[in-house]
Amino acid sequence: MKIWSVLSDATRGWQMIIRGQPGWRDRFTLSGAGLATALCVFAFFAFLAVAIASMSIGMPATFGVLAAMVILALPVISLLVTLVTTRNILKSEAPMLPVLVPGIYAMTGFLLIEGLLAMIGGPVVMMAWFALGFLLYRLARQACDWSLGTAAGFAVLTVLLLVAMRYALYMLSNAPL
Repeated sequence: MKIWSVLSDATRGWQMIIRGQPGWRDRFTLSGAGLATALCVFAFFAFLAVAIASMSIGMPATFGVLAAMVILALPVISLLVTLVTTRNILKSEAPMLPVLVPGIYAMTGFLLIEGLLAMIGGPVVMMAWFALGFLLYRLARQACDWSLGTAAGFAVLTVLLLVAMRYALYMLSNAPL
């Protein structure tokens, strides 16, 4: 696996998805191996984000790194939960890999962009949420041929679930004793 070619293909594939061009599926490996590759790329960038964020205080212990990576994996978890729920509601038998593999690459980009925007200030992070919602909308339209309303609902619910899970974790970590 050549990381640069994988990232280059994913970037080109996403450009094609946004533009509505056919052939975007050829840019992603829509198989179990492609899903594993996407998850490994995401895990690498999540670990890198933890390492960069802890430069001033020192790298946390193994449990701290794993906990931080689980929190950083919330976008992928929200994508999976919303995708499964939407498919169950629609009683769709469409394969999940055409959404999951490109979606995980989108979540990797979201992780990086959101981290950079968080350094500027809190409200600016909402721009990353809106951009993620748009990307998920385009993905749902291209990969699943869902209607405009279903694709928009999928995108909005994925972003809302992501935000809700983060706020829930924040509230649990600051609960009064």
